[in-house]
Amino acid sequence: MERLNWDDIRLFLALAREGTLSGAAHALGVGVATISRRIDRIERAIGLPLFLRSQQGYALTDQGAALLPRAERMELAAHEMRAEAALQVDIRGKVRVASIETLISPVVVPALAPLLEANPGLEVEVMCSPTPVNLHRHDADLALRMVVPNGGNLLVRRLATMGFGLYGPADGAVSARHVTWPDLAGVDTLLAWSKSFGATDGSRFSVNSLEPLLKAVQCGIGIGVLPHFLARQAGLRLISDELPQGGKMERPVLLVTHAELAASRRVRAVADAIADQVIGFRRQLESASISSPSTEAS
Repeated sequence: MERLNWDDIRLFLALAREGTLSGAAHALGVGVATISRRIDRIERAIGLPLFLRSQQGYALTDQGAALLPRAERMELAAHEMRAEAALQVDIRGKVRVASIETLISPVVVPALAPLLEANPGLEVEVMCSPTPVNLHRHDADLALRMVVPNGGNLLVRRLATMGFGLYGPADGAVSARHVTWPDLAGVDTLLAWSKSFGATDGSRFSVNSLEPLLKAVQCGIGIGVLPHFLARQAGLRLISDELPQGGKMERPVLLVTHAELAASRRVRAVADAIADQVIGFRRQLESASISSPSTEAS
């Protein structure tokens, strides 16, 4: 019995179903002599006659008929294993991503588009909030954030640095009003930067979403601290890329994953796709202006 293997069972099933050596050989794509020799070997291995031989062909003995359902269960298990293996080639399941709002459209969506196309069974849920989600509570599987988490069983990878500047509208007078965030947890640094330029409660236009902040500066409502790459795309005028007291306005772009999910194939695939996209976008994120290739060459 120890010498019995799945390939032997496959031959046994084929001969039981076809009833002739030639039929089984045709079904399996092997020679008649091979079928005959292997069936003899199976019977010797298990110590039981499985077939009655006659000129008409091969018929199951009582012992062979008793073993047939078990052989069919082995066949079904093999089929199911192959099917499951095929599914595992694809990346399947749900991954929840918490992202900085700034990076969802330019980075996260383009990063995930080819991954989702190649893996129809993969589902990704992307959410944004000024307040970092709690990965310890598994509110998300991974996060793009600009705040270093406080301890815990988390894996943190720094991908880039996001640069900020004080911007005004492309044309026209610069308003003394400041466009900024409300007093919310998670945007303390951005608020502090705005206040260092003179933003006060009486001269602020506040909104808790980046797109209307950008639009407000474009429309001339006020000046605001914005990411360089977004302000550049919007054609805004850079007023200052340094704080009044000196120093750059920069924040780290961090990819944070719960350590328990590090081995998850779907989480790893999503994390790697986002990380590659952020790294490829690094230069645009960091700089107040992007030099042209001709300028760089000179």
